[in-house]
Amino acid sequence: MSEHYDFLFKFLIIGSAGVGKSCILHHFIENKFKSDSSHTIGVEFGSKIVQVRGKRAKLQIWDTAGQERFRSVTRSYYRGAAGALLVYDITSRDSFNALTDWLTDARTLASPNIVIILVGNKKDLEDREVTFMEASKFAQENDLIFLEGSALTGEHIEDTFLQCASSILSKIESSELDPDKMGSGIQYGAESASSRGTSIQRRNNTSRSDTNCPCS
Repeated sequence: MSEHYDFLFKFLIIGSAGVGKSCILHHFIENKFKSDSSHTIGVEFGSKIVQVRGKRAKLQIWDTAGQERFRSVTRSYYRGAAGALLVYDITSRDSFNALTDWLTDARTLASPNIVIILVGNKKDLEDREVTFMEASKFAQENDLIFLEGSALTGEHIEDTFLQCASSILSKIESSELDPDKMGSGIQYGAESASSRGTSIQRRNNTSRSDTNCPCS
């Protein structure tokens, strides 16, 4: 796929250590499970262009470390994020209980209109500690989109990123998000920026013509 795109979105993947954030990113980028995964130190990065709502969006995705000792470092990457995957492990009650702290960080440090998807990972495992209903309730109470999936099988992994990107585009179309605003986490692609510049120039030329019109 070529590098031409309409928008660039900054994404985060956040959550406690061991919930499978790196595996989610790897499966999305490479379309396969990362069998030799280890805890992320600091941050990892990946990018991919997707087709959504008739637009091509390049997702720049920052996978942040979940260990407490890296929190001061990873918080700096929250600034200007347009979307985030908030991940917990459905077999770990502790990872679910920690969601409130991760959500607070995201909404405090990132873009005010950040789109956040709650992701229950490891759906392929049977020893569940967090029910679908209680996670769904948490999502409703905190105005989050919610999906369960599996980085091992790939179930709902791509859907998660696409839903987040689609919600961001919807907010752009409704003017709730402004790509021109600093810290929005959104940039126009080269072609989109060029066409917008031409459009603005045409409007400016029209305005000058109207100002100089002798018909008064």
